[in-house]
Amino acid sequence: MEITVTFPGNKLTSAQAGSHTVLTDQSVMAGGDGTAPAPFTLFLTSLVSCAGIYVIYFCEKRGIPAGDIKVIQRDERDPQTHRVTRITIEIVLPADFPEKYKKALLNTVDLCAVKKTMLDPPEFDVRTVTAG
Repeated sequence: MEITVTFPGNKLTSAQAGSHTVLTDQSVMAGGDGTAPAPFTLFLTSLVSCAGIYVIYFCEKRGIPAGDIKVIQRDERDPQTHRVTRITIEIVLPADFPEKYKKALLNTVDLCAVKKTMLDPPEFDVRTVTAG
C-alpha cells in the first residue's frame, strides 16, 4: 500500500490512503491549529480501533450484539522520556455477555494486526529522492 502525505498549511498533514484522506495536526500548544488528531494520537487510536474490529468480528460470528460493548485504551508514559511504557486495553462488556466467551474474546483481540506489528516491528528504510 502506498500512502502519500501533503502539507496544506501550518502543521496540518493530509494523507491519501487509497480512497481515504486522513488529516493530522498538532495541538495549539505544539504550534498547530488543533483541527485534527496529532499523528501519535492517530497511531494509538489505530491500536484500539483494531482491537475493536476484532471484537465486532467475534460478536458477529456468534450472533452477539456489539452495540453495548466499549473498548477503552489507556497508556502510561515515562515521565522523563514521555515514551509510552504500557498500554492497557479494557473491553467493557454488558452484564449479559456470555461468560463462556470472555476468554475466547480476549484471545481473538490478541490477533489484532496493529498490536502484532508493534510486537514484531518492521524494518524502516527512510530516504530522500528528487522529484522529476
